[in-house]
Amino acid sequence: MSDLEAYIEKRKAKDPKFAENFESGYQKFKIGAMLKLAREDSGLTQQQLAERLNTKKSAISRIENHAEDIRLSTLEKYAQAFGKTLRLELEDSTEV
Repeated sequence: MSDLEAYIEKRKAKDPKFAENFESGYQKFKIGAMLKLAREDSGLTQQQLAERLNTKKSAISRIENHAEDIRLSTLEKYAQAFGKTLRLELEDSTEV
């Protein structure tokens, strides 16, 4: 277990509110981080991606940093901008 994982487990044990909200917050963070990584891997700047998606650079930044309410259609547009397809998967909550 890494230091970060140990810290998270310790914090969850001490702070029920943190524990209650951690997983959903972490999942939202991962979406933004995944989109940013995909953009960087494709060699695009936020400005270049914004132009491909017909939006503003500030919108790309907001999505990458606060992806909590991102629309499925936006995720599909991101995938298309990178020449990829979007795949969604449902898992049992015990496996997440």
